[in-house]
Amino acid sequence: MATTSTSIEDRALGPLVPETLAETGLTEEAVIDLILKLLYVQGAQTGQRLTETICLPFELVDAQLLALQARRFVEVVRTTGPARGNYVLDLTGAGRERATAALEASQYTGAAPVPLAMYRTWIERQSVRNLRIGRERIRESFAHLVVPEDILEALGPAINSASSLFLHGDPGNGKTVISEAIAGLMGGDIWIPQAIDVDGQIMVLYDPVHHEVVHKAPVGEAGPEEAPWLRDNIDTDRRFLRVRRPVIFVGGELSLEQLDLQYDPFTKLYQAPFQVKACGGVLIIDDFGRQLVPPRDLLNRWIVPLEKRVDYLTLHTGIKFPVPFDCLLIFATNLDPHDLVDEAFLRRIQYKINVTGPDLEQYTEIFRKLCLAQQIPFDVTAVRYVYEHYYERFDIPARACHPRDIIDHLVHTARYEHVEPRLSPDLLEAACRSYFLIMTRAGVITQDEAGA
Repeated sequence: MATTSTSIEDRALGPLVPETLAETGLTEEAVIDLILKLLYVQGAQTGQRLTETICLPFELVDAQLLALQARRFVEVVRTTGPARGNYVLDLTGAGRERATAALEASQYTGAAPVPLAMYRTWIERQSVRNLRIGRERIRESFAHLVVPEDILEALGPAINSASSLFLHGDPGNGKTVISEAIAGLMGGDIWIPQAIDVDGQIMVLYDPVHHEVVHKAPVGEAGPEEAPWLRDNIDTDRRFLRVRRPVIFVGGELSLEQLDLQYDPFTKLYQAPFQVKACGGVLIIDDFGRQLVPPRDLLNRWIVPLEKRVDYLTLHTGIKFPVPFDCLLIFATNLDPHDLVDEAFLRRIQYKINVTGPDLEQYTEIFRKLCLAQQIPFDVTAVRYVYEHYYERFDIPARACHPRDIIDHLVHTARYEHVEPRLSPDLLEAACRSYFLIMTRAGVITQDEAGA
């Protein structure tokens, strides 16, 4: 593969449209094979449609079409207009043979891939390490939550490190919600290629599940006789998509295999693993320690990426290649960290924050905010009632999630009773009875005993 030209890389707003084949970083044969595969899979196409699918400038695609016509791989079967982009092209017998051979090597028929070197360049330029997030912005992003001051102050340096963060503590105190708020702090957009060329192998990067497209390459104004795919004032390389900084959640279902390339032997394609799809954003390992794979093995997999900010993936041919490891990695667990891994592993996770349960003042503020969101008049006596009748009486630890769940139960009960939701003793008691599992040494307390 040809190397990326400097002019393509020297762009603040996005990758420039390649003006020559060399600037695409692809070989002539790679583009030709992609055209032939598209004609084989989709049937006869106009030059316009081929250009839109391959996402290269029409002049570059048409040059290859002319070469294919000269080699008698494709032929013009009809036309829908006078311009060459309106010519409908189809494969000849020789072209079908060449396309079949190309499909046996790879069945990829999307946008032309971007060379690995070009991908690395753009990830480096958009790195999360370049983000600077100050105290005021952090407070704004967490304003909808009730987070203790010491935790907010600890989160600031951790987020700016763009390295790794270990959130631990009892369940229900907001580790996942804090992770989501951190992800929202990253903000902004980045450019990612739809697919990456790795020594002739295709790794698909764009994933509509995890990547939110916010902008496609803009199209300039054109005269009435100028076809849109012939415009030369398109700003960016259409092989790239502009997406929100990715935020990827994985939980107990995560396996070691999902952190490596996913190869499909039928299509001969690779799907990028989670940490590559998360580049430029946040990767959150929720419920850490509850995966089928032992925590030690999972952390072993992260040692090199965490320290070197480079990960190594392996093709099915055995060839290893480096990819950027450029994301804030967050582990969230309600298990004791020392029961999961030893100190040597914890040392490699730069920041550790214990997310504790709320005190009475914080609990009351959470309750108040949630009542406001549900348009329920707030009454501080409701909080005192819950504390006296449940937390203190049955020695139940208060969790940050309890107010939300209690109010949800109250709203559901009010809906069932055909009454307005409010913090009345009857509705509040019904909500608490249906929510708390109250245990004694003799077993579960009955609802009558709980409400006594």
